[in-house]
Amino acid sequence: MNAEIDNLDFISSPKVVENYKFLDEIGVFKHIERLNKELLDCSNLLSGAVDIFNKISITEILDAAVWKISDRFLPSFITFLWKPHQNRNDVTIKSYKNYKPVDINLPVQTIAPFIPFFTRFPKPVAYEIFEFQEKNLDPVILDRLKELDPELLIPIMGPFGLYGIVLIGRKMISKGYTPDELFFLEQLMSFLSQAVQNNLHYEHSVRDVKTGLYNHGYFLTRLSEEIARTKREDAVSSLLVMDVDKFKIFNDTYGHLAGDRVLESLALTIKQSLRTGDIPSRFGGEEFTILLINTPRQTAWLVAERLRKSVEEMKVPWEIPLPQVTISLGLVSFDSKMDTNADEIISRADEALYKSKENGRNRTSIWGGGLLFRIQHSRENTEDKQDPDIVTA
Repeated sequence: MNAEIDNLDFISSPKVVENYKFLDEIGVFKHIERLNKELLDCSNLLSGAVDIFNKISITEILDAAVWKISDRFLPSFITFLWKPHQNRNDVTIKSYKNYKPVDINLPVQTIAPFIPFFTRFPKPVAYEIFEFQEKNLDPVILDRLKELDPELLIPIMGPFGLYGIVLIGRKMISKGYTPDELFFLEQLMSFLSQAVQNNLHYEHSVRDVKTGLYNHGYFLTRLSEEIARTKREDAVSSLLVMDVDKFKIFNDTYGHLAGDRVLESLALTIKQSLRTGDIPSRFGGEEFTILLINTPRQTAWLVAERLRKSVEEMKVPWEIPLPQVTISLGLVSFDSKMDTNADEIISRADEALYKSKENGRNRTSIWGGGLLFRIQHSRENTEDKQDPDIVTA
């Protein structure tokens, strides 16, 4: 082609028409078709990367990857296994079928047994190859993997090694994955790996290592933001501060590992007892905070009492039975009418917490309107009550 036809459609140009048979014989059109397909693949890959990197949470990142994979291949299922914490071995599993999350029974507690294999083969691999090569994996896990019938296992690799694994089922429309499709998956997984790494590193910077709750620095930032928002939008929010009652007994009598297990169990109970949007954090030691967004005092009290009762019923796994764990709580609400800052709000919640400790522990006290009120809520006298008994302290 010369400059005279640069701006003409290639296929309809006179010189192409004139030499069509020759160009077809030497494979020009097939080559163009191949290039167009590669351009489309690159475009899809780039749009997939953009979608993945624009997501904030791990769930959103995985959802975006699932849509890109399913649009391209429509596999029978996609399952992700990944480590949510860099310095812990626990694993999170999420599976999809027809674009939607589904429950899956996969007895994998850690991805550690997969590390030796994917250190040797850090690329997408057919399940048959994995099954043939892998000799050290628990037979129960291998049997369950075989039942799921995955076609591909894809590692999510990063600078710290194996972050996770993706299981991809067989294609529902055609058979087998072509080399081009494997290349697409490998590249998409490299973007997914980077997005997961970024998320893990961010979470590590804002999470407490021991409990997995938000750390103190993140809490202070969010509290200041929430104070500003309540003033800007004429809203009301609340802060809970809680403390494990007589926590020293667990450390001194049963050892610091038992104390750590109490904190870990408490953190799990806190997560399970809260609503979407609540912000739990470890304030320090055995003290925790929960920022309740758009939550007035009465609702915050109900949240506090539900949590307190859940902790009363909490079982802490340990070699020997541990004493009952209870918590004391202090509550303060704040709105646009309160001319206060984060330090003052925390101080008021601490004052309420101290009142709970002073009045016998295992209870919630409320700071309100410049006066400290105490709410005593026990199993004996509040089973049928709808409203708390508020008494001036």
